[in-house]
Amino acid sequence: MPKKSENGLETLFVDALKDLYYAEKKILKTLPKLAKAAQSEQLSAAFEKHRMETEGQVERLEQIFEQLGEPARGKTCPAIDGILEEGAEILEEYKDAPALDAGLVGAAQAVEHYEIARYGTLIAWAGQLGMKDALPLLSETLNEESATDEALSALGESDANERALQAA
Repeated sequence: MPKKSENGLETLFVDALKDLYYAEKKILKTLPKLAKAAQSEQLSAAFEKHRMETEGQVERLEQIFEQLGEPARGKTCPAIDGILEEGAEILEEYKDAPALDAGLVGAAQAVEHYEIARYGTLIAWAGQLGMKDALPLLSETLNEESATDEALSALGESDANERALQAA
C-alpha cells in the first residue's frame, strides 16, 4: 500500500469509511421503524431482511477499520441524514394512506442508491491503494445493497405502486 500522506487517497478512503459507518448505524436504527410501518408483509419482511444484512455490513466495516489500525467510529453524514429525514416525512405524511408502501420503497431506494455509489467508490479506492483484504468485504456489501435495490424495485412494481395507484 502506498505511503499514507495527509489529505491523500488513504485519508479520503478512511473519511469515506467513517461516513459509511455512520450511515450504516443510522440505517440500522431506521429499518425496524420501516418494517413496522410497512402495510405489506412482503415489504416488512424485506426491511427486516435488510436489517440483518446491515448488521453484517457494519461488522465488515469494523473489520476494515481494524485492518487499517483505525478505531471504528463514524463521521456525521449530512447526506444520509437528509435522505432518512425525507423517509421520516413520508412515514408521517402518508401514515395509513394507500401510497405509504410506495413512498417507503422510494425512500429506501434513495438510501440504497447512496450506499451503492459510496461502496463503489470505496472499492475503486481500495483497489488503487492495494487494500486486498478490504476489497472482498466491500464487494460483498455492494452486492447486498444492489440485491436489496432490485428487491425493492420488484416490490414497488408488483405491489406497492399498484395499490397506491388504485386508491388514487
